[in-house]
Amino acid sequence: MNFQQLRIISETVRQHYNLTEVANALFTSQSGVSKHIKDLEDELGIELFIRKGKRLIGLTEPGKELIKIVERILLDTRNIKRLAEQFSQHDQGQLTIATTHTQAQYALPPMVRQFKQAFPKVHLVLHQSSPSEIVSMLLDGQADIGIATEALENTADLISFPYYTWHHAIIVPAGHPLQSVAPLTLEAIVEFPIITYHHGFTGRSRIDKTFAQAGLEPDFAMSALDADVIKTYVALGLGIGIIASGAFVPERDSMLVKLDASHLFEQNTTYISIRQNRYLRDFAYYFIELCIPTLRGSSESPLVWLRSEIP
Repeated sequence: MNFQQLRIISETVRQHYNLTEVANALFTSQSGVSKHIKDLEDELGIELFIRKGKRLIGLTEPGKELIKIVERILLDTRNIKRLAEQFSQHDQGQLTIATTHTQAQYALPPMVRQFKQAFPKVHLVLHQSSPSEIVSMLLDGQADIGIATEALENTADLISFPYYTWHHAIIVPAGHPLQSVAPLTLEAIVEFPIITYHHGFTGRSRIDKTFAQAGLEPDFAMSALDADVIKTYVALGLGIGIIASGAFVPERDSMLVKLDASHLFEQNTTYISIRQNRYLRDFAYYFIELCIPTLRGSSESPLVWLRSEIP
């Protein structure tokens, strides 16, 4: 048994049993991948994969148990490398943050600026992804920190901290009839086509839930991944927008007007998450503490506990 075999087992599951993709990801040949899998199965005396002809289509019961151990071994191998880097290059390296467009554009710039001032030699990578992709990147070890409103909080193997709370707001072109409606109501909103986020992004589920509970059927004319696109088409007069309130910047969005809707839609919470048992460099904890200052310096801070628990 060797690490290459373990990496192949892990990558085979990651690539949905496509051995061509496994070979490409590990810079080896498909025949070599197949041989490593067969050699490991022969050594262990069990079949790890369900086969249909020559194709792999899933994990056997022993394979399902083995993959959990394999992932722990590979995670600890990466932890050893990060531990060495922490002591040999404490102020250098790479920090990868997976987040949504809304967070990257509107919530994180002040923290990124402070972080780069404190750690100018650290290469900061911002991956703008969907919440489900952020979860995958954290679990697969492709990202150190994940930041999103959906998907993170209740995912097994992730440790999540509330970052901040926010509400949705309505945006309209200047002079729109809704500006004269006070207080704003859901019934008034559904009189107009709505442009808002795709399902699974930036609290969209709570928007849908609010209208459903009120027995209303809004006309969702368009949906987009981020607020900037929504604002563009609202400015063109194609509908009213529902966006995260923090995504409205008056000096940039001078053609639009933001209407308070905090009394209409549920509060949302954005979370910062890390992979359980993943060794993080000190500068990663520093970034988290920039975002959530209440975690800094206190002996009661869960980050203090995490530092002591993860070798």
